[in-house]
Amino acid sequence: MAIQGGWAGKILRVNLTEGKISHEDTEKYKNYIGGMGFGYKVIWDEVLAGTKAYDEANKIVFGVGPLTGSGALCSGRTNITSLLASNPFHGVSDSHMGGHFAVELKYAGYNGIIIEGKSERPVWLRIEDDDVSIEDASLYWGHGTFKTITGVTAVMGGDSQVAAIGQAGENMVNLSVIRTGPSHSAGGHGGVMGSKNLKAIGVKGTGAVHINMENMEWYNLNKFTMSIIGANNQHVVPRTPQPWAEHDHPGSRWTAKKDLYWEKADPPIETGICTPEQTNKVGYRTMKAMLDLGANGPKYTVRMGGCASCPIRCHSHVNVPQLKNYGADPNVANTCMGFFGPFSVMFKGVNIEGEHKDDATVIARALGSHVADEYGVWCNYGQLSRDLKWTYERGILRRVIPAAEYNSIRWDLLKKGDPGFFEDFYRRIAMKEGELSRLGEGAYWIDRHWNLGEEYWTDKNNKLWTKIGYPVHHANESNGQVGALISSMFNRDAQCHTHQNFLGSGLPTKLQQDVAEELWGDRNAIDEPANYRPMSRGKARFEKWSIVRNVLHDSLTLCNWMWPLALSPLKERNYRGDTALEEKYFTAVTGEEMSEEELDLAAERIFTLHRALTVKQMGTVNMREEHDRLTGWQFDMDPDKEAFTAGTIKLDRDDFEKGLTMLYEEMGWDPQTGAPTRETLEKLQLKYVADELETLDLLPA
Repeated sequence: MAIQGGWAGKILRVNLTEGKISHEDTEKYKNYIGGMGFGYKVIWDEVLAGTKAYDEANKIVFGVGPLTGSGALCSGRTNITSLLASNPFHGVSDSHMGGHFAVELKYAGYNGIIIEGKSERPVWLRIEDDDVSIEDASLYWGHGTFKTITGVTAVMGGDSQVAAIGQAGENMVNLSVIRTGPSHSAGGHGGVMGSKNLKAIGVKGTGAVHINMENMEWYNLNKFTMSIIGANNQHVVPRTPQPWAEHDHPGSRWTAKKDLYWEKADPPIETGICTPEQTNKVGYRTMKAMLDLGANGPKYTVRMGGCASCPIRCHSHVNVPQLKNYGADPNVANTCMGFFGPFSVMFKGVNIEGEHKDDATVIARALGSHVADEYGVWCNYGQLSRDLKWTYERGILRRVIPAAEYNSIRWDLLKKGDPGFFEDFYRRIAMKEGELSRLGEGAYWIDRHWNLGEEYWTDKNNKLWTKIGYPVHHANESNGQVGALISSMFNRDAQCHTHQNFLGSGLPTKLQQDVAEELWGDRNAIDEPANYRPMSRGKARFEKWSIVRNVLHDSLTLCNWMWPLALSPLKERNYRGDTALEEKYFTAVTGEEMSEEELDLAAERIFTLHRALTVKQMGTVNMREEHDRLTGWQFDMDPDKEAFTAGTIKLDRDDFEKGLTMLYEEMGWDPQTGAPTRETLEKLQLKYVADELETLDLLPA
């Protein structure tokens, strides 16, 4: 059964209803690479249309790829695929987590886990190489993610890795996470684990991931990759002017500079000036605490952490003693929305009196992160807190919540800026306490329950992207139509950073345009920020490439916060990176020769399968009108400005429709409806998909 190079050779299948554990050959799924691709194939084959996320018939797939555990840079991601309860039609979706769970799963000998059925009682899954068992979880049920992970680790040993849900997942809160390690979480599918009475998965492996490249060749490949890698999000210029750098940009995450310290380290560590040639200092380039926690973040920073095989280290590990005042562990780790999402719950501001008042932002962000993670609540990319703010300020919560409950909520803490509000708020969401907890169902469902009206969807400050119920995530602020169209293609926020990494690299727009001409045959694919031009064929190619590479990374699995390495910090390379690196690593690890174009085609197959699944689950071919339609503020914002004028990210309605058509054409989908055609499905070796869609009358005419 073993497959040489990259793939572990088997997938673990666990039926919780029957208590049955079995193995399947990876060969069945290899056409879908791994990770995300495996997940979509399983859902298409095994989950009937009309199934809901919390139905026993739903399945959840933990998938990793051929590069996971190989030592390829930034290859520590786990892709989780299932139906999404916050989505109105419970469409197929993915969540992702970093850390070390993925590589440990490969070391145990598995390319993935298919979880099906439902246990009669709370259980956890114990995986130690070929020794797999379903264990009683009654000891952990009712507890948060930190206590659960600690408990399972105590049983399996400190070298194990654990993925767990908190109380939010147990109670099937739509906005719930699956968390691993101190700071890595996958948002949206915690409730699916809870619906199956599965509290956690612990894994420990003693095997290895074999690669097919000779040692010195492998060394040289990694050495080259390290030479062109940048900082977090592949930002390739420093944030501040430095002697070595021709360019700098204030938005760059390459924050290293003289006199910037991890001040809580013992002794304190200076990031210093890190030149591109100092590859042993790549981990100092991204001092994320100063971005995530504010100006005082560095003085609480112990170190930067991250995922397996990643030199970037984008997770801030901080020690904030003041958290003890709130009954919380002072040691907190997280990154980006893990800090921002919970913090924005305090929409009336934060006010901490006394000697630590200047550190209020650090304290509140660290505490919010800890409380949300412990309960296992997902912020829906910040939408949960915006929904709280929107409904509170308009008096909607006072209208819909019974008076006794409303008066029991600690609004007094919110009003005076006391971060103690986090505990009251997140407990109610996670435990489904009262009417307020409906906020945890997600935007679409709270509108149905509370009748929020069109204003809720069309308010640009509420940032809802489509009526499916997810918000902006690198959308029209990211090169206008490029980000906008990418954000319209998925069943949740797109989680696609390919285009954003390119645009946010820090390099001048003209240089980016030169590279765009080389990659997509059109320098007009890239615009100056907030000075967009009408839709072009080059933009459509950029959009397709970004989506395809995102899917490729989630299937291999590679971190889309870092890949692809299209640009580099090296002036001698004219700042070019290498877009063929994914193929080079794939060939090096698996021994299977695939060109860059062939690997992209495999990813295109996977994304087209996602689109076909969406068509089947929604029961319509009219994706343009039923799925890809925006909420409207994107066209109506900045009423004193016209689209395509400097200083606005406003979209034009006709131009957006043109953009949809162009993207559909690039994908080989029907240009009227946006649904995959039989011709394209068969070209991508998805004839079986076309045949089933035809029986359901879901192929475009």
